[in-house]
Amino acid sequence: MTTEDLRELDRAAVLATVKTAELVTPDLLGRPTPCAAWTVGELLAHMAAQHRGFAAAARGDGADLALWHPRPPGPQTGEEYAESADAVLAAFAPDDVPQRLFAMPEFGAGVTVPGHQAIGFHLVDYVVHGWDLARAVGQDYELDPACAEPVLRIVGQIPDGPERDSPESPFAHALPDPGTGSALDRILCMLGRSPNWPDRH
Repeated sequence: MTTEDLRELDRAAVLATVKTAELVTPDLLGRPTPCAAWTVGELLAHMAAQHRGFAAAARGDGADLALWHPRPPGPQTGEEYAESADAVLAAFAPDDVPQRLFAMPEFGAGVTVPGHQAIGFHLVDYVVHGWDLARAVGQDYELDPACAEPVLRIVGQIPDGPERDSPESPFAHALPDPGTGSALDRILCMLGRSPNWPDRH
């Protein structure tokens, strides 16, 4: 799996979330999501902020943590989400992006990671948050089969430690393997999501 492949998969995952976000009307912004602490509006605001932060990091100016902070959700959130998605896809497009260093201030002051690794993080986020958003607004979500192996590999490297206890953590502690044979179900459980949400909440 090359870094270019990851960018193609990331682009597809992001564009799928844009299609779902287009279905979010103002009356849906207050709905609960599988991210227990976030409503639909707060989830979309978080997703937009991450796009803006990753886009800044790809351009070499992502070290300012303020760039990663979400804006208050409201009727404008859907439009802001679409704009942020366009921005990150454009920022990831140059050929040398996988070789650049990305500042990741959410991991700590001065922390940088290789671009190809940052793109992998972004891919995981938008597969999982894509499912979160779709489930919250009553839409189906299908994992691109090409995403299964790389996302499972990356998710398997994410620590399941005390950092997941933080209210700011997008991932809860892992749940037991559901035994369904579904790659998406395994990914969700490894990141603390019940594939049956909201049936078990």
